[in-house]
Amino acid sequence: MKTFFLFPGQGAQFPGMAIDLLNAGKDIKNLFDIASQASGKDMKDILANSDAETLKRTDISQPAITLASLAAAAYLGEKGIKPDACAGFSLGEYPALAVSGIISSEDCMFLVTKRGKAMQDAIDHIKANGEAPGMMAVMGLAPDKVESLITEWNKQGLTDLYAANINSSKQVAVSGSAAALADAEKRFTEAGARRVIRLAVAGPFHSPFMKEAVEIFKPDLEKIKFRDPAVPVFSNVTGKQIKTGEEAKMLAIWQMERPVRWTDEEMALATMQPDLLIETGPGKVLQGLWKDTGSTVTCMGGGTAADIENLINYRSGHEAGK
Repeated sequence: MKTFFLFPGQGAQFPGMAIDLLNAGKDIKNLFDIASQASGKDMKDILANSDAETLKRTDISQPAITLASLAAAAYLGEKGIKPDACAGFSLGEYPALAVSGIISSEDCMFLVTKRGKAMQDAIDHIKANGEAPGMMAVMGLAPDKVESLITEWNKQGLTDLYAANINSSKQVAVSGSAAALADAEKRFTEAGARRVIRLAVAGPFHSPFMKEAVEIFKPDLEKIKFRDPAVPVFSNVTGKQIKTGEEAKMLAIWQMERPVRWTDEEMALATMQPDLLIETGPGKVLQGLWKDTGSTVTCMGGGTAADIENLINYRSGHEAGK
């Protein structure tokens, strides 16, 4: 059964995530130790005891979600489920790089810790100057419509607003300053958006607001060896398969301030004709976005021990039915 792993991004976090996986095997305990060493924090304590507001901070959420995703992938592996291809949404691209063999788990946790801190520092700097930037999801408008509206409004004087995540044919996340988001919320509604929802993230990701974070993070990224992928993996920036480690490193920098072209990645994954996709980590966002493509291929959750037991039963039944 050709199986693809999809790794979620920020906003998928919840208190207590991955704790049910901690005692599932030696490899997962090692991952918690690796994550704690890389972050300088007790990651078991953070995942078990942090409230939702603490987990929302990008310097906390990035290592926490990445650990939860790597733990889910490790547990799936222990159950004999390994990916034939990987993709990750935003932050999720880092566990995808690790599982595909481009970077080690140790380097993955080091990078997301540094990336999270760089992005939080950039956000705090922006807020210190009187801004409260963030993101919101625009529901019910096509991506090209959202992008054209932003271009039009920019010419009219509405600046600091960017299409950040091209999530589906009917959902786009935009990044912006507090003033821009407040103004745009009314405008998108008037333009026919079904809903406009503020997102539970710390800042305006995948936009030029992250330029300062890029400069902070780049020296840490340069320290890490990126290998050629052992398993096919796809890029948020291009929507296409990453061919080399050198390309992956370049795209990791670009990804911080460029849009996530998730719909393009989904189309590229579909051409490889998977039998099953697994959201490998917390939440259900990517399952919903895959459903929006209209594909008949199943995408299931794989972020908890219960999810994974359900997956095993599904695969067994699918194989038995052939």
